[in-house]
Amino acid sequence: MKTYKVCVNGNEYEVTVEEMQSGETARAAATPATSAAPATSAAPATSATPVASAATTISAPMPGTILSVNIKVGDTVQAGQVLFILEAMKMENEIMAPSGGTVTAVAATKGASVNSGDMLCTLA
Repeated sequence: MKTYKVCVNGNEYEVTVEEMQSGETARAAATPATSAAPATSAAPATSATPVASAATTISAPMPGTILSVNIKVGDTVQAGQVLFILEAMKMENEIMAPSGGTVTAVAATKGASVNSGDMLCTLA
């Protein structure tokens, strides 16, 4: 188990993370590092969720606005290649390919508002 201090919206939290074994269910715990910070539950964030054995869905890691779409259906991408630029809280965040593959679907368009977990594209 590892413990980290995380600052969210000016509030500092102490987060404990436990490595999972195959087949275990994810657990997360967050406790305020200072008494002034409100207690919240930490939810695991994922940027890619497997859809099928041969396809990977790239999801928005946070709510924001798509500033740039750097791919189109049929493009071949490499692991780490920037697929989208997502503006969130006045910061530009690069959404990168978790692995190489071919773009099979693009669900987000430039200027679109997305929520956390919304599908951006699919790779095969």
